[in-house]
Amino acid sequence: MRAYAPGEIDAGLSQEILAAVSDKFDSQLEFTMDLMRHASLRGQEAGAQASLYAALQARGYAMDRWSIDIDAIQDHPGFSPVKVDYTNALNVVASHRPRSNQGRSLILNGHIDVVPTGPLEMWTQPPFEPRIEADWLYGRGGGDMKAGLCANIFALDALRDLGLQPAAEVYIQSVTEEECTGNGALSALVRGYQADAAIIPEPEDEMLVRANVGVIWFRVHVRGRPFHVREAARGANAIEAAYRLIEALKELEASWNAQRSEHRYFEDLEQPINFNVGKIAGGDWASSVPAWCSVDVRAAIYPGVDPREAARDIEACLSAKSRDDPFLSDNPPEVEYNGFFAQGYVLEEGSDAEQVLARAHAASFGSTLESFVTPGYLDGRVFVLYDDCPCLVYGPLSRDIHAFDERVSIASVKRITGTIALFAANWCGLETLA
Repeated sequence: MRAYAPGEIDAGLSQEILAAVSDKFDSQLEFTMDLMRHASLRGQEAGAQASLYAALQARGYAMDRWSIDIDAIQDHPGFSPVKVDYTNALNVVASHRPRSNQGRSLILNGHIDVVPTGPLEMWTQPPFEPRIEADWLYGRGGGDMKAGLCANIFALDALRDLGLQPAAEVYIQSVTEEECTGNGALSALVRGYQADAAIIPEPEDEMLVRANVGVIWFRVHVRGRPFHVREAARGANAIEAAYRLIEALKELEASWNAQRSEHRYFEDLEQPINFNVGKIAGGDWASSVPAWCSVDVRAAIYPGVDPREAARDIEACLSAKSRDDPFLSDNPPEVEYNGFFAQGYVLEEGSDAEQVLARAHAASFGSTLESFVTPGYLDGRVFVLYDDCPCLVYGPLSRDIHAFDERVSIASVKRITGTIALFAANWCGLETLA
C-alpha cells in the first residue's frame, strides 16, 4: 500500500477508514465502559491512568507518565492556584513517531478526571456502572469525556488496521485537572509536548467550539459573632452575611452580562457569564449563631479579560457590599483563590486545521460542520493562548454532563471517531506500518 501525503486521502480510502472504525467499534465501546468503571474523581485518577498507560504501551507507543510538578508551572501565565496534593495527579502521553516525518504533527488530547457524583440515590443506576439503553451510554464521565478520550485512541487503531499510520508525530494525551484548574494540559505543554494542531473531543454536540469563557474559582470566608440563640440579637450570623455577599456577586454577574455586546461571538448569548455558588458550609450548632461560613464560587470571564483584573473587580464588589453592612464593615470577608484562574479564548476562523476538520466531518456525518460559543471552560485555551496552536474542540452528542444520569450518544461517538481518523490521515499524511 502506498504512502499518502497530507491532504491526499481520496474518497475511496476515506470510506475504508470509516469502515475500519465501524469494524472495531464494539471493542471501542467495551474499552470505554471499562475506563468508565474507574472512578477517576479528583485525587483518584491514578488507577484509570494506569489502565490507559498499559493499553497504549501494548500498542507499541513510546510512553511518558508523570505527576504534575507545581514548581515547573507555577510561574507560567496559564497556571491556576491549587490547594490539593498532586501525588496522584498523573498525566499520560503516548507518542507515535513515523519512519519518515513528512506531515504535520498532531496532539489528540482528553481529560481523565470526572466531577463528583452527588447523592448516589438520585442516580437511576450506580454512576460508575456503565450501561447502554438504546443509543445512550450512561455513567459518570462517559460523555465528559472518556468516550472522546477513547475515540482518540481508536481513531489511530483504525488506521493501523488498514496497515497505515500517520506520517507525522502524534501525541495521545490523557491529562487530569481539567475539571478544576487546567494544570494538567498546561503541565504537558511545559514538559515539551507541542504540535501543529490539536483535537480535544469534548462533548460539544458534534460542533466546533469557536470561543469559550475563562473561569475563576474562589472561596469567600465570612466570620460571624457567635452567641447562644437566646441572645441571637447580640450576635452576627456568618451564614446570613454570606447570603448578602452572594447577592452582591449576582449584581456583578448581571453587570458583566450586560457587557456581552462588547465581546465578539458572545453578543447573542443570553447569559454568557455565570457566577455559580457551587458549595456553601458554615456554622457548628443549630442553637448557636454561626461564627463562620465559606462559599465556593465559579465565575466566568470573557476572552481577553485578565483573571487578575477580574479578581480585583470581584474583591472590589465584596468590599463595597461590606462597607455598607453594619457587621461586615468591621469584619470584612476574605477571598481565597483555589482553582481555575484561566483566560478564555477565541479560535480564529479559517485555519488550515479547521478546513481539514470540516472536510473530515462532512465525510463522516454527511453534513456541514457548525461552530458555536460555549460558556464553559475548556483546555483548548492552553494550546491557543500559550502555543499558538489551532485547537479543535469538537466531540460527541451528550446529555446531562455534571448531572445525574450523564450519557453520551453511541452513534455520535462512532462518527466522531471517524472524523478524528480522517483528520489524522489528511493532516499528518499516511505511511505503511513499520
